Amino acid sequence: MVDISADNAKIEARSFNFFYGDAQALHDITMSIPAKEVTALIGPSGCGKSTFLRSLNRMNDLIDGTRREGLVRIDGRDIYEEGVDVVALRKRVGMVFQKSNPFPKSIFDNIAYGPRIHGTKDRRVLSEIVERSLVRAGLWEEVKDRLSQSAIGLSGGQQQRLCIARALAVDPDVLLMDEPASALDPRSTTRIEDLIGELKKDYTIVIVTHNMQQAARVSTYTAFFYEGHLIEYDFTDKVFTNPTEKQTEDYITGRFG
Repeated sequence: MVDISADNAKIEARSFNFFYGDAQALHDITMSIPAKEVTALIGPSGCGKSTFLRSLNRMNDLIDGTRREGLVRIDGRDIYEEGVDVVALRKRVGMVFQKSNPFPKSIFDNIAYGPRIHGTKDRRVLSEIVERSLVRAGLWEEVKDRLSQSAIGLSGGQQQRLCIARALAVDPDVLLMDEPASALDPRSTTRIEDLIGELKKDYTIVIVTHNMQQAARVSTYTAFFYEGHLIEYDFTDKVFTNPTEKQTEDYITGRFG
């Protein structure tokens, strides 16, 4: 396993277990995720990688009958301790889902939604946030003349970049991405991957992907999950060219999964 120094660790999981009712989905996950890098989570369907991702901003809290054990720290603070403001946590730890989910509102109102919820009402300030977020998401030039039009009219790739812009609008410092390009055509996928490369300068990014070529292209670190266990976690180049564990090698070479 790669050794991430405490000084550079943005996120730390320690002996983390997660349960859906009686079914244990994650077993004793211990790993540190570095700041301002891209960390990919790979593994076959049902291996626990999306469950782990959603544990990092407590999205799993929304599912009845779940429970967890162990620690998840962000910037040294346990996000599950009593008194944590979950709304504030999700502001800091943004999420982009597999299927783009723009609100049935204008492009402007989609991006301004989060800042408004958190108390920003000044139209001039909102306009600055909308422009800045769309620029960062690589979408501004394509939509700047139709901000009042419905976001539903955008293409699939544009909708996904809009959802990234919407996540950025509340100024998070961690961005979670759950297969953000799996529903997109190759050209749109390339744009999302290029965007991830740009965003990692300012954000800590954790991405779940089934596409191993994508993991190899966009990430610095890769974690391989299997049946709820963290099998291997190392530099992406090492995981893909010289894995330590035979299970990792078998998955990457297509022998199973």
